[in-house]
Amino acid sequence: MQKESEVIFSKFSKGLKSLVRRKQVDSVHVRREGHQLARKLSAFDLTAIGVGTTIGAGVYVLVGTVAREHTGPALTVSFLIAGLAATLSAFCYAELASRCPSAGSAYHYTYICIGESVAWLIGWSLILEYTIGGSAIARGISPNLALFFGGEDKLPAFLVRHTIPQLDIVVDPCAAVLVLTVTVLLCAGIKESSLAQTVVTTVNVCAMLFIIIAGGYLACQTGWVGYELHSGFFPFGVNGMLAGSAVVFFSFIGFDAVTGAAEETKRPLRDLPLGIGMTLSLCCILYMLVSVVIVGLVPYYSLNPDTPISSAFSANGMQWAAYIVTAGAVTALCASLMGSLLPQPRLLMAMARDGLLPSFFSDISTHTQVPVKSTVTAGILAAVLAFFMDVSQLSGMVSVGTLLAFTVVAISILILRYAPPNKVPLPSSLQEYIDSVRMQFDAENLGTERKPFDDADIVKQSSHQFEDGEASNQYPLIQKQNSEDKQNQRSRRRKIALWNIAFFCIGVLVLTSAASAEYLPRLKNLVDLKCRGYLPRTTLLVMHMLTSLSSESPYL
Repeated sequence: MQKESEVIFSKFSKGLKSLVRRKQVDSVHVRREGHQLARKLSAFDLTAIGVGTTIGAGVYVLVGTVAREHTGPALTVSFLIAGLAATLSAFCYAELASRCPSAGSAYHYTYICIGESVAWLIGWSLILEYTIGGSAIARGISPNLALFFGGEDKLPAFLVRHTIPQLDIVVDPCAAVLVLTVTVLLCAGIKESSLAQTVVTTVNVCAMLFIIIAGGYLACQTGWVGYELHSGFFPFGVNGMLAGSAVVFFSFIGFDAVTGAAEETKRPLRDLPLGIGMTLSLCCILYMLVSVVIVGLVPYYSLNPDTPISSAFSANGMQWAAYIVTAGAVTALCASLMGSLLPQPRLLMAMARDGLLPSFFSDISTHTQVPVKSTVTAGILAAVLAFFMDVSQLSGMVSVGTLLAFTVVAISILILRYAPPNKVPLPSSLQEYIDSVRMQFDAENLGTERKPFDDADIVKQSSHQFEDGEASNQYPLIQKQNSEDKQNQRSRRRKIALWNIAFFCIGVLVLTSAASAEYLPRLKNLVDLKCRGYLPRTTLLVMHMLTSLSSESPYL
């Protein structure tokens, strides 16, 4: 009976360990078995993918709603604050992408830094985000196309929405056709799809530049009447401006699509951070300039919440500008659709490589060097949802998945800095050299009491650099194994760092919940915030002390 209980406990402990096991970092120089993704993307291609995914049609509607309800003329400041907040998250993605340049984005980083169970949750959250987000974008294209052509009656019959009375659903053939078209384009190859993304994104950016230039000229002619108001620059106060920042923050979501193409980047260590940075910079500048012009053309309370940009031009005698604005909205939706469907097959491929999905999804085409099976599966699923379902009610789940992904990426940075994974794989050429040296040491020490040579003997890598994917002829120095006391000390610091990271996350959660508690009086809320803010500050102080006391760098 006791042996059976011990066996059950052993199996249970192994099951728990499997939930928190972490995979090793993929080196950019290691070549996997089988066919590989084509490394054809440059920093410019990544920027086009990021900008196209980030700038959706929402900005063409969002400026009117936020200005009327939250910010007034201070809309530009709200975009600036939201851009700075998005930049902090982009820094986390950029560092992880350069250190772990592999497909999977936030799922891949979570698997390395946190564990398998959380990575599995993040992976499915991202799949839900990409699928529902792509379907919602596709269903938003047909109304804009109808507006561009002058009404739904001007569209071909097979593209017009139809209602099925028996099922009480509205089918959208245009959305399904667009999703399938983008799927075929993605199956053609990464370079071809990135070229199409660049063309569509360029048209969208040109439409926004027209809004900025033409709107600025009209505003100069009319004297910027939108800023000459008695209510001032902050009619809703600072709280309204911050509330507007929270709303427009979601217009910066999409830069994480750049990390989904990590394995298809020519020089990932340089191009991935550069692509993320250029994407956010361009988007923030365009958003701020558009908001400056539109809020200055007409008073904020006169903006049409549905078509704010078109109505602002129409109020100044430029009704024909609505066609350019609609064209920009359509191309923005098409670019966002391509950006939503691009990372999903790579994510399915990464999960299949790790054994969390069937190996069917990890197959790579020998002709196009893209995961065709995963792309077709994801495209068909998104097309079916876009055709049959009104996914607007499920769009809120996309925001939840994005928030969850951003949170675990930030936590992964803390773990990578203060409690990094135990082993960091070396390039294959170095690993072969280490194996040969180990065999030599084992042969020399045979019959003695010395312990065999182990990978732990390598404590530092020489300062050689890798260029063009080839390892240098300089190899790491071989040193003796660290003493047990030093290893135990490092283990204790690691545990302290992990506990402090956990307490820091709890402190931030408690602090944000206290900040959003409307039922507390203002004075009591401020006192509560001050008291609860001590926990995250204390944990940060402890982690800083651990770093300063450590004799070696905490970084990988």
